[in-house]
Amino acid sequence: MVKHVVFIHGLWIHSAAWRAWQDLFEERGYATSAPGWPGDLDSVEATRATPDGLNNQGIAEICHHYADLIAQLEEKPIVVGHSFGGLIAQELLANDLVAAAVAIDPAPIKGVKVLPFAQLKSGFPVLGNPANKSRTVALNEKQFKYAFGNVLTDEESDALHADWTIPGPGRPLFEDATANFVRNSPATVDTHTAVRGPLLLTSGTEDHTVPKAVTVAVAKLYADNTSSVTEYHEYEGKGHSLTLDGGWRDVADDVLAWLAAQGQTPTAPDKTENATL
Repeated sequence: MVKHVVFIHGLWIHSAAWRAWQDLFEERGYATSAPGWPGDLDSVEATRATPDGLNNQGIAEICHHYADLIAQLEEKPIVVGHSFGGLIAQELLANDLVAAAVAIDPAPIKGVKVLPFAQLKSGFPVLGNPANKSRTVALNEKQFKYAFGNVLTDEESDALHADWTIPGPGRPLFEDATANFVRNSPATVDTHTAVRGPLLLTSGTEDHTVPKAVTVAVAKLYADNTSSVTEYHEYEGKGHSLTLDGGWRDVADDVLAWLAAQGQTPTAPDKTENATL
């Protein structure tokens, strides 16, 4: 059976931004899907025009949404998540719902105590107003440039903003920011005892939204789990846009190579099995 890869986007980015990744993975024989968050509409334009379905969608709701979609597949898929999608990917993996996970510049999970200034500044457009917890917030070009496109030219950053950004729910950011102070935080992941498939954590060294120090701290939380594979990889000079910008293929090729090393390759190329979730 062909292995299925589910791509999970992060805050402020529409799922359609995964299309180039999907095309590449399908060429390699994988089946793929990139379902949006609960409340996302089918296109960037439609979601921008009517973002209210994303209001008050939190981490738990997003996790349950993907868990329900994954349950419809014939076998456990691989998940590749970016930013908050990387946090969701780790939760799905820890609960043994997926075969393997790649978390690219993942939002911090409970237990991470470092809070670099760049991360705080990137989240300020949402966290700066408590009323944003229950509504969606869009990033303007300047805010996107700092949070995502800080290593890009203004022209490339603005083009990515125009092509892929959507308003994002504020609730996940507030939940993540307070995770270490909440007993049953939805950002909790079993890093210590879960017996699970392999996990790859990656970081761009120049990332502002999820700085390298944060992802390194996440990797350290897994250090005592010797029963499962956890690996860390970093990209020198890349920022939070690394799945979207002109260098995306370097990251995608590395993910494909890592999946092959973990034995997570298709048994036979058959694009007829590409499913839509």
